[in-house]
Amino acid sequence: MKKYLFAALMIGLALVSGCSSRDKGQIKGADALAGAVPTLAASYTVNGVDPQGTEYSGNLQVRRGDAPGTYALQWIITGSVQEGFGLLRGNQLLVRWRTSDGIGLGVTGVTTYTITTEGELYGPRAIDGVKKLGEEKAFPNPPD
Repeated sequence: MKKYLFAALMIGLALVSGCSSRDKGQIKGADALAGAVPTLAASYTVNGVDPQGTEYSGNLQVRRGDAPGTYALQWIITGSVQEGFGLLRGNQLLVRWRTSDGIGLGVTGVTTYTITTEGELYGPRAIDGVKKLGEEKAFPNPPD
């Protein structure tokens, strides 16, 4: 029961926070140089378009992994929770993800984020078994 309550609370939070001016925002920073990638933020506002053309928004949490250059990611998108593992290569974060709760449970895919000088993330988002790509952008949230 606690898991479902938590998921419902997080989906509600995603819906409320997804109403920021960054929902359809534009990437402002230039692509970071491979040797000068800014520290990744802990919390992002995320928006994108899935391969079917449906727009979505939500939150992305990023935390350092156990090994250097690795990251654990969790998206709370309207209707689902997704988890992933990322590996930093130059100015890109290569991510393998899966839906862990909600709509599309068990769906998997990859995302290749390019990191900007402003700490923004953007790039194609693929769903395994689907030929067409989606696109996602993530904007760092200000620290609390």
